[in-house]
Amino acid sequence: MDLAALFNQSPFARLLGIEVETVEEGAAEARLPFEDDLRSNPAGEVIHGGATYALADTAGGAAVISLSQAVSPTVDMRVDYLAPATTDLVADAEVVRSGDHLAMTRVEIHDVEGTHVATAHGTYKTGGQGDQTPWADHTEVPGE
Repeated sequence: MDLAALFNQSPFARLLGIEVETVEEGAAEARLPFEDDLRSNPAGEVIHGGATYALADTAGGAAVISLSQAVSPTVDMRVDYLAPATTDLVADAEVVRSGDHLAMTRVEIHDVEGTHVATAHGTYKTGGQGDQTPWADHTEVPGE
């Protein structure tokens, strides 16, 4: 199974409508369509920041796993919100450092009109957990 397909099977990603489109060595692109259920309030036209965060985390995680070839849970993520998200979003993730135990990503999120909506910096655990991960028995990762 390829990594994009693996991430697209995630119940949480499907719930939000996140689709991982491409995963290459150390990089990934994911999309989030604007849906009324993602709005931050009933009368507004802005996607909730939590949905934007989830998009960044999904793209960052896919980029990391493309290198680690193992379950790599999120340790920390910082998101700088730069503009309101009012249309479909695209996240481009790149691994900026990949080590034996941690990997760091930079994720740029733009709307489909080209507005820079957010920048995220994520840290993911890439090793050292052995069999002590709750994902080990339930997640098939290519290369394992």
